[in-house]
Amino acid sequence: MEVFYFMVFGALAAVVAAVELSKSNKDRINTTSAFNSFKNNYLLVYSLMMAGDWLQGPYVYYLYSTYGYGKGDIGQLFIAGFGSSMLFGTIVGSLADKQGRKRASVTYCITYILSCITKHSPHYKVLMLGRILGGIATSLLFSAFESWLVAEHNKRGFEQQWLSITFSKAIFLGNGLVAIISGLFGNLLVDTLSLGPVAPFDAASCFLAIGMAIIISSWTENYGDPSENKDLLTQFKGAATAIASDEKIALLGAIQSLFEGSMYTFVFLWTPALSPNGEEIPHGFIFATFMLASMLGSSLASRLMARTSPRVESYMQIVFVISAAALLLPILTTMFVTPSKVKGGGISFSGCLQLLGFCTFEACVGIFWPSIMKMRSQYIPEEARSTIMNFFRIPLNMFVCVVLYNVDAFPITVMFGMCSIFLFVASLLQRRLLVIAEKPKTEDRDLVKERDPENEPLNI
Repeated sequence: MEVFYFMVFGALAAVVAAVELSKSNKDRINTTSAFNSFKNNYLLVYSLMMAGDWLQGPYVYYLYSTYGYGKGDIGQLFIAGFGSSMLFGTIVGSLADKQGRKRASVTYCITYILSCITKHSPHYKVLMLGRILGGIATSLLFSAFESWLVAEHNKRGFEQQWLSITFSKAIFLGNGLVAIISGLFGNLLVDTLSLGPVAPFDAASCFLAIGMAIIISSWTENYGDPSENKDLLTQFKGAATAIASDEKIALLGAIQSLFEGSMYTFVFLWTPALSPNGEEIPHGFIFATFMLASMLGSSLASRLMARTSPRVESYMQIVFVISAAALLLPILTTMFVTPSKVKGGGISFSGCLQLLGFCTFEACVGIFWPSIMKMRSQYIPEEARSTIMNFFRIPLNMFVCVVLYNVDAFPITVMFGMCSIFLFVASLLQRRLLVIAEKPKTEDRDLVKERDPENEPLNI
């Protein structure tokens, strides 16, 4: 392995440690022991859920290929996963609001465990069923748990600002540290112990079962709108009405879809971008480096959200612009750096530059997750939280399905350019959201001046 990879990983690790250790009282929020107990319980469950998800990710494609399926068949399996998330996501979100978020979280564990079990079969139809179950589980993972957390946090009377602590810690652990450990653990099972590509899925089932036991034993149930007279169609229409009638919710949904769509596209593109001529790159180590960069982003986000200024709506504009610039690097290196024509070998100079840009993008991802969670907690109505959150995933899943279907139709630079444009549009929409969010404050100040004319300047 080249020294360059160790240098990038070591530098990121040093920066993450420095940021965490240098936090002052201004960067921390004083809380109560009751909240800390509640937060730690959620973080334990969330980390177990993410471990179950991260263990599977690096080995899905590899497992299908060992069963003898080609790129076309594997692409259809992936499309089935995103397609089922798109088709069933809103339904399971509505069920979570109506039937209970705790129950939906348990359903996630059961559904994902069943999906893992199907990986033992080489039959295409069984694997397709597993992808469909996995798509449903993904919809629950990104809606039911956050909805339960926000509702339970408010029900217990904790301060609203404390939510940002849980959000940033969840991303720091679940999307950072747990992802790195899961990657190393999966590598241990498959390569070191030679247990085969199904072993990570069996390990994921174990972590999901442990998390489910904790949920059943320690979580209380909460609901969105449990009214008996509201069926799923009524809830669905109510969520659609809320999005259409509140520009802040609509903007938030568009921003989320644009960023996540670019992020999932990046997942498919970074490998061919770094090895266009079949260069030998350590995929697992690079993945761990990306997750370390994401940890740095979440650590920075916790600092930003602990302070009253700047607002989330304000600094996220900058984050989107930086992420758009980072994904332009493959285009710029193609234009200004002479490409290597040597097949194989180590990473090229342009690849090194792109890797630094990709780490920057992953740091932006680490800032994005807790920040979008905080904005969702502020703007999405409680009675239809899970339904609306899964509404946001419909255009995202449509976009990813289109990209997967046409992944060979466009040059890689065109795909990165498209992602960069989407991220720049997200920054413009974020600017609009900031303007709308600040309107009530401006109107309140004008109202105070009208009621207190003594504050008006004298005309001389």
